[in-house]
Amino acid sequence: MLIGKKHFLTVGAVAVALAIHAVPAVAAQQKSVAVTAIVEHPALDAVRDGVQDALKKAGYEPGKNLKWQYQSAQGNTGTAAQIARKFVGDRPDAIVAIATPSAQSVVAATKDVPVVYSAVTDPVAAQLVPSMEPSGTNVTGVSDLLALDKQVELIKKVVPNAKRVGMVYNPGEANSVVVVKRLQELLPKAGLTLVEAAAPRTVDVASAARSLIGKVDVIYTNTDNNVVSAYEALVKVGNDAKIPLVASDTDSVKRGAIAALGIDYHDLGVQTGKIVVRILKGEKPGAIASETSSNLRLFVNPGAATKQGVTLSDALVKSAAEIIK
Repeated sequence: MLIGKKHFLTVGAVAVALAIHAVPAVAAQQKSVAVTAIVEHPALDAVRDGVQDALKKAGYEPGKNLKWQYQSAQGNTGTAAQIARKFVGDRPDAIVAIATPSAQSVVAATKDVPVVYSAVTDPVAAQLVPSMEPSGTNVTGVSDLLALDKQVELIKKVVPNAKRVGMVYNPGEANSVVVVKRLQELLPKAGLTLVEAAAPRTVDVASAARSLIGKVDVIYTNTDNNVVSAYEALVKVGNDAKIPLVASDTDSVKRGAIAALGIDYHDLGVQTGKIVVRILKGEKPGAIASETSSNLRLFVNPGAATKQGVTLSDALVKSAAEIIK
């Protein structure tokens, strides 16, 4: 019996030793991706989900061979900085930073952990990368920059007689400041002027919109995170005051804007996720050029047009990729 016990213990010890040696091999296959966004709203949530879908399609699944973490800063830049520091301390294989404030926080927090930004209008102006070419740093990503001349064309199609375009935006958000400056240059060429209304916080959106009543013929909204987070407040003002709303975020049309010519943000997330996959497979972020999306889609909402005192042309409605009813 004693000999049998010794034999049993020896076999057990071998099994334990094999298990211990097996752990590093499994761990070596495990990848880690940390994702953060400045706030939760439909467009940014779609980016996050698109990233995860791209990772799954490439064979990286949470709970199997991927450690996935996600945190929203809930619209607070201080919280965004805290999340950035935590994620950098975790040393993941890649950090995905969605929207300009989160991307700026993460890039400021690390010079070596790979960072992939997404849904950033102007990554160069936001000082994330020196140009859209390979950065040579730890940063790359996907911009949601839109051709603003096409946005101006859409405004004129929705409200042909418009002269004054209102814009509610957060002056502390770099991507919105870039859009304002560009519109100040573009609109006069189309016989239009820009009237600005600042909304530094989400709770300021409604009052900023009300300040435009009687001063504008249409309100244009970009992908400003404060505005998109509180879009229903803007829609209420538009409906009550009969001010047409034109957006660049297609999800905003589902929430009450009349029209938007914009990017499918889930597709943008998938595009971002494909870059993350390249990094997980060994490519350096600094060798990967920043990308944009050219896949624009027109959404229209005839019901919102009626509420905001506008009749859409048949040609515009027929050209839409999606009609919200």
